[in-house]
Amino acid sequence: MASQGVRLSWQRALAWRMARHHLVGRAAPEDVVRVAGDVCGLHAQVMSSAELSLWARVENLPRDAVGEALWTHRSLVKLWATRRTLHLLPATELGAWLAALGTLSGGFSGASPDDVKAITAAVGEALDGRTLTREELALEVGRLTGSAEYAGWLRSSWGSALKAASLHGLLCFAQSDGARVRFTSPATWLPGSPRRLSPDDGLREVTRRFLHAYGPATAADLGRWWMEARSGRRVLPMLRTLGDEAVEVDVDGQPCWVLAADLPDLAAAPVRDVARLLPAFDPWVMGMARREPMIDPRYVGRVYRRQGWVSPVILVNGRVAGVWRHRRAGRRLTVELEPFEPLPAWTGRELAAETRRLATFLDCEP
Repeated sequence: MASQGVRLSWQRALAWRMARHHLVGRAAPEDVVRVAGDVCGLHAQVMSSAELSLWARVENLPRDAVGEALWTHRSLVKLWATRRTLHLLPATELGAWLAALGTLSGGFSGASPDDVKAITAAVGEALDGRTLTREELALEVGRLTGSAEYAGWLRSSWGSALKAASLHGLLCFAQSDGARVRFTSPATWLPGSPRRLSPDDGLREVTRRFLHAYGPATAADLGRWWMEARSGRRVLPMLRTLGDEAVEVDVDGQPCWVLAADLPDLAAAPVRDVARLLPAFDPWVMGMARREPMIDPRYVGRVYRRQGWVSPVILVNGRVAGVWRHRRAGRRLTVELEPFEPLPAWTGRELAAETRRLATFLDCEP
């Protein structure tokens, strides 16, 4: 890791990042899985948001594209990942992701390290070659361990024990049985899946992917995306694993890290006027620093809300310029835009086109 003495503007940096996120030129429908990988996975706490995150980046996205990729082709996998939240990740990249995720703490309130170890081992045994509902999994873990308490933790509405097993690479989602969620193991769901890397190699690959999608970035940015707020120091070793692959640049006076291989394209990135509608929990918002210039600090509370809710946003040239919502009544779609400040005149045309695209995707009339 070394300083290049390169100076960039946030205007150009955000233009490059928008292109990396397929928010300038959209991808083709057959590239759904690649797009999910390019943004380091789709946040899937709310599945409709994951679908709309792809809609924002893929032209003419079929309504069943996510379901087909998850349950028919199994080219996407649903599991707990960064920040211990649900994500959709490409199956071909799972070896690197599971290696890195296994380094995160899988502990949870009320459970000792021995408890966590026993529960995750039992989950792995229970799901080996099988697909179980949550209740079936809890009963089987209770039988294997002889502990009603362990079974109760698996039934807990917070799902902490499920997250622990997922981070250890022992649990992922299978297709639901009606309203009943089902689980299996990645090894069962993806026979012949990619070889799991070592923890160091996994962290290196995930850090590389983060900078390729969200650079220029600071250690605090990486920490917020990977683990939680205020964890910048804890992820510095992740940046250091890249060695000379990562270089420091000056972005409008802010020291940031980028991949050395990306620097030529980043420095030459064309700046265009682009306005987009992004859904709740979109990867762009989950991966950006909550500071200027990406968002005016006065409006942070309107995007990152209570109980962990993250609003749909109006994105103008890479900056969060407002929030929006939509509602359906029959086949009629109403979209309400709430800019933080008056928007440039040119955005009207682009946001109207976004509204029409959304109506088409949802089979509605705008």
